Amino acid sequence: MIRKIIKIDEEKCNGCGLCARACHEGAIEMIDGKAKLTREDYCDGLGDCLPACPMNAISFEEREAPAYDEAAVKKAQAEKAKKAFVCPGQAAKAIAREKAEPVSSNDSPSRLAQWPCQIKLVPVNAPYFDGAKLLVAADCSAFAYGNFHEEFMRDHITLIGCPKLDSVDYSEKLMAIIANNDIKSVKIVRMEVPCCGGLENAVKRALMNSGKFIPWQIVTISTDGRILD
Repeated sequence: MIRKIIKIDEEKCNGCGLCARACHEGAIEMIDGKAKLTREDYCDGLGDCLPACPMNAISFEEREAPAYDEAAVKKAQAEKAKKAFVCPGQAAKAIAREKAEPVSSNDSPSRLAQWPCQIKLVPVNAPYFDGAKLLVAADCSAFAYGNFHEEFMRDHITLIGCPKLDSVDYSEKLMAIIANNDIKSVKIVRMEVPCCGGLENAVKRALMNSGKFIPWQIVTISTDGRILD
């Protein structure tokens, strides 16, 4: 039958997953970092997913598609409710930190201000982004530089990633975060190795494409743990 159904532009999709969460029928799934309409018979054509997408990657189209199967949707929802489980690794939360100094030199507190911190997992719209100073860091940098928490993470929202290991373009996700939130500044901490240039370039593209003028800075760490610039 010919009916109205959603269409997802994978070129625009940044993999945030907000549309999948907004689709109560379960018609959308995240596959290989992209939103996909996996069950056309679960899509009711009402478009609850459209306003959830920060990239305007979802639209309506009229085409041949199976009829909306309300009975199948309700059965799937009931099964999902039985198995409902929120992975602690993806549950977004802010972390309150005391301003007190460490009790001793061996008692250095964590300065991580939110969870999750991996670029691929962090939601695009989270309350802790409001008025945030953003730190985008190569995941190796915290291991290479001993005082990373105090010098870089303190009073920042921290996002980490490795462009060599993660098969995604960070720039789209970062652009959505910058464009849709009140970000005050961006600091990039990268390693001196060439592959870290991918992280630096992704942030630069995100800043440029966001349409905002935000102060930014790049810090490079050597493989033996020194600040090079």
